[in-house]
Amino acid sequence: MKFGFLHDFVSLLYPEVCAACGQALYRWEKTVCLRCEHLLPHTGYEHIADNPLARIFWGRLDCHAVTACLFFSKEGKTQHLIHELKYKGNRNAGHFLGVELGKSIKNAPLFEGIDYIVPVPLHPKREQKRGYNQSVIIAHGIQEVLGTPISRDNLVRAVATSTQTKKSRQARWENVKDIFMLKNPDQFADKHILLIDDVITTGSTLEACGLKLKSQTKLKLSIATAACAIS
Repeated sequence: MKFGFLHDFVSLLYPEVCAACGQALYRWEKTVCLRCEHLLPHTGYEHIADNPLARIFWGRLDCHAVTACLFFSKEGKTQHLIHELKYKGNRNAGHFLGVELGKSIKNAPLFEGIDYIVPVPLHPKREQKRGYNQSVIIAHGIQEVLGTPISRDNLVRAVATSTQTKKSRQARWENVKDIFMLKNPDQFADKHILLIDDVITTGSTLEACGLKLKSQTKLKLSIATAACAIS
């Protein structure tokens, strides 16, 4: 009882708010309120091999499976969660997204037998400035659900680039096509690799990562993101 009273008193002074809608959370809620959690726009793509996300890689990158957990729309709940993660330092929002993504693929046959979760890397200078890599935060949420190991030191970003925001598809590709490096190809040989990012739009960054992975060793490549801007 004392702990509950103290929690309520502190919450009055410093209320915890939902990362999706900004409303105050109840004591039993964490990161996202139950209403928003219920209303999140799940894609269901994890069960559909021939989905719109998989199609954007046709003829560009050989993928076993591609999915995103949530649809991304302007001013929507997913956008607020991504914004909290990328620009407001809210790691709990990223962990929540990772857990949701992990739950969505846990029992999906297309994503069975994953050997490594590989977050899209940031350049060390960018990661140091931000304080973390948002894709790594998401990866840890997935790992909590699947128990699959994370590899974040093998695929690396060797060149610092400008932000992809507001770039055209061609400009995005030119910005990332030769910037990744695989340190130890043998680690991923004959493995099922799950490449992770926060949002997929044109797929240029994921394509560049995937091509580097596939060019260096024989592996099965799947892609999963927290959100997608493609319906």
